[in-house]
Amino acid sequence: MEEKNLNQIGVSFKGSGSYVPDQILTNQKISQKVDTSDEWIKSRTGISERRISSLGDNVTDMGYKAALNAIDNANWDVKTIDLIVLATSTPHDLFGSAPSIQAKLGASNAVAFDLTAACSGFLFALITASQFLKGGNFKRAVVIGADQLSSFVDWKDRRSCILFGDGAGALAIEATNEFDNFIGFDMRTDGKRGSFLNLPSKNKKDSIIDNIDFLSGSFSPIQMNGQEVYKFAVKEVPIILDKLFREKNYTSDQVDWLVLHQANQRILDSVGERLKIPREKILSNLEKYGNTSAATIPLMMDEAIRNQNIKQNDIIATSGFGAGLSWGAALIKWG
Repeated sequence: MEEKNLNQIGVSFKGSGSYVPDQILTNQKISQKVDTSDEWIKSRTGISERRISSLGDNVTDMGYKAALNAIDNANWDVKTIDLIVLATSTPHDLFGSAPSIQAKLGASNAVAFDLTAACSGFLFALITASQFLKGGNFKRAVVIGADQLSSFVDWKDRRSCILFGDGAGALAIEATNEFDNFIGFDMRTDGKRGSFLNLPSKNKKDSIIDNIDFLSGSFSPIQMNGQEVYKFAVKEVPIILDKLFREKNYTSDQVDWLVLHQANQRILDSVGERLKIPREKILSNLEKYGNTSAATIPLMMDEAIRNQNIKQNDIIATSGFGAGLSWGAALIKWG
């Protein structure tokens, strides 16, 4: 492992990667399962299709493939990676899937752990990793967002099953003492509104022996108050981004790209409108993938980087928001 530089003060962005399963579930196919239609779904969400994990897919494998793509894009030797943070709410192993990704990568010098903050997870993980790098103890980190929400959707509930899909994305970031491309961030949580979006435990009472009871563990499907989540997002996201702009002496005119959690096209459009960011600067791919929770932001960024929309030194404003309720914002310069 490379020698640590205690004078490291900044973060640079070196690579991106993503992975989505092969199975495509279109709106037309969903309408064969529940009473809905392609027009109804697209007009309310902007989603046309989503990817669904096959029996051979899981969060560990998806996260590994996205991370490997990011590492290759950064042209790194895996032995030089110090930190792997996996943002997920649907781990393949409840004790943590990041260590399995570390092993599959062969990144034997990296410490690896999971972070759970639902749809804010990737942004929170990116902020967490950046603070480790800025502290000077780590040089290189891979931040992954991966979720397999199809395993926790009630496919008979037309209000929620139309929204979610599976996928993974990752960014490779590096400490530097020459500049700081992680310009700033802010994070918020309001647990009082946490009931608006849940994936709650569903425990069944059982007995070990006489007079010693316990609760066997399982989970209920995703439960969502879509109207309240929508109102929360369109109100809070512009506020936190505007506050960050003012604190860092930026204006929305200086932003090249707005990369929001891909939950609903109407949310993306409303946030852009309130911030006076034109629609052509708002990146969106939820039409193809739906809401992949922690994966949406890195999946969108990787696609835009590989399509050469996001270029070196572009200013990117990003925000994650969702269950918790939690939300956050970051301002970065790519490169």
